[in-house]
Amino acid sequence: MTRRVLLIGHPGREQAREAARVIVHELAAEDIEVTGAEDELEAFGVLAEPNAVAQPGPPGEGCELAVVLGGDGTILRAAEVVRESGTPLLGINLGHVGFLAEAERDDVHAVARRIAERDWAVEERETLEVDVQVDDTVVWTSWALNEASVEKASRERMIELVLEIDGRPLSTWGCDGLVMATPTGSTAYAFSAGGPVVWPGVEALLVCPISAHALFARPLVLSHDVRIAVELLSESSGRGVVWCDGRRSFDLPPGARIAVRRSDLPVRLARLAQAPFTDRLVAKFDLSVGGWRGVRRGQA
Repeated sequence: MTRRVLLIGHPGREQAREAARVIVHELAAEDIEVTGAEDELEAFGVLAEPNAVAQPGPPGEGCELAVVLGGDGTILRAAEVVRESGTPLLGINLGHVGFLAEAERDDVHAVARRIAERDWAVEERETLEVDVQVDDTVVWTSWALNEASVEKASRERMIELVLEIDGRPLSTWGCDGLVMATPTGSTAYAFSAGGPVVWPGVEALLVCPISAHALFARPLVLSHDVRIAVELLSESSGRGVVWCDGRRSFDLPPGARIAVRRSDLPVRLARLAQAPFTDRLVAKFDLSVGGWRGVRRGQA
């Protein structure tokens, strides 16, 4: 049976085109087929290669991996493409922080070798299901890997929100918005909103108000099984917008209700290294660890 890898990225970047050529050439030597959208493979300059073929069916179907060339935004786009198929994503960072990526641009040859050797592990990341209701009718549904956010649509005025947890009201805020994040998203928008960093293995959801005018406006860490709802007060609130991963959005009228819960369908990430999450934080945020001496001999 032919081995197949999906290629996704931004062909407009020379670094991405160069990395794509390396991946395709080195996997050709191992009789591994590389597939993708025809226009994207052509833009990468690899469509003429004998082992490169335009995607024959649904995205990710029949593929061992999806190799993603770019930053976190590109990986989030790739997650949209392969979530239904369950194909693991292996990101090669060509952006800045690249928190979701597993390798850096200088690791392309090593990544190709690891793919050929089937040398990776798969990690599942929880996602969120998002429903918008207006007058008790669901008018929009989506999902998020990092976060769902409810934000004001107008720069000039705040929106007034009521937060509900498991069917009970918790607080009302006049604010710029609210971020509801997974542990994966705790290092993204929620982090910028003042939320805590949550280790990926923790089963939790985060709620982080944005510029809330209230005494009780701290970030919340909740069980991953809770059901969250946000209502825009129709009496005084302006219009809002809901965003999922900063990629998919829907305009919210006053009185709209946004329901958020854990999804049964995760996103799968391919991991090449078993390094602790602590090391990833240090590397991605360039944290200072000078002076660390470690555990002394004889100590637990």
